[in-house]
Amino acid sequence: MILFWAALLAVTILLYVLLDGFDLGVGILFAFADEPNRRRMLAAISPVWDGNETWLVVTGTVLFGAFPAAYAALLSAFYLPLALMLCALILRGVSFEFRYKALTGFRWIWDVSFAGGSLVATFIQGMTVGALVEGLPMKDGHYIGGTLGWFSPFAALCGFGLLLGYSLLGASWLIRKCEGPIRERAYQLLPVLTVGVLAFLATALVLALTMRLSLMSRWLERPYLLIFPLIGAISSIGLLKSMQRRNDLAPFRFSMLIFMAAFGTLACSFWPYMIPFALTVDQAASPNASLIFMFWGAGLFVMPLTLIYTLAVYRLFRGRVAEVDYE
Repeated sequence: MILFWAALLAVTILLYVLLDGFDLGVGILFAFADEPNRRRMLAAISPVWDGNETWLVVTGTVLFGAFPAAYAALLSAFYLPLALMLCALILRGVSFEFRYKALTGFRWIWDVSFAGGSLVATFIQGMTVGALVEGLPMKDGHYIGGTLGWFSPFAALCGFGLLLGYSLLGASWLIRKCEGPIRERAYQLLPVLTVGVLAFLATALVLALTMRLSLMSRWLERPYLLIFPLIGAISSIGLLKSMQRRNDLAPFRFSMLIFMAAFGTLACSFWPYMIPFALTVDQAASPNASLIFMFWGAGLFVMPLTLIYTLAVYRLFRGRVAEVDYE
């Protein structure tokens, strides 16, 4: 049962990164668009953006219910950045709804809030991953690093890297959903963002080797991990070729594959730890009776229904937005 909930947690995290990742990416790119294109960008994500954030709630719920020790340790470490991230997501949601109700002269406030909220939320998510990769100061399963013990230049680099990654997902989504100038602009950005993401991954790898991070020992212990960078490299080549062919559906698929490869690398490198080299999955898990009880409710009904609803929404709104404006 522990393996079931660990796998489910991995799936919910991946779904959040892929789905909310592209609409956060659209929010980041939103800052560099003019008003007509901003309307089209919002129209491209308006049917799905709030549903995408559901997976963040689901992830937190699974972590709280199935792995309370990890939940407590992570919240102790990341209380400040996660609080800022939630405030950024709230501000982003309010801005999304209010910008069209504001007077024209004050709309810029909501525009800045929407783009800024997207940027801050993304940067904090990247820093969180970077801090986990580098390693948290832990003792006996408890965080002992203080308010800013998680922060480091490597974590900040990962924050910037995720900004590039989500922007890549966002540009790919705009190509898939939009027409006209915004689609052409997204095509122009794709090569730059792709090279930027690859440069970040290479830099992070070199730094990890230079810093001799404990997580890098996994690459020697588990050579099969090399398959994930290989998948990422092939996907990057496919992404660049799809730009040349102007295949509007392919860039988003290849961008997702790049993220899935990166996620697979981290997940397999972390295993069997929830917090690397400090707290294992077994140590963090709730009693088996609690996991079984949760399975008959959340595992058997809530999760499948949430997934079915998500699939239905994306199926229903699968077409292009063209000249339709979000109001």
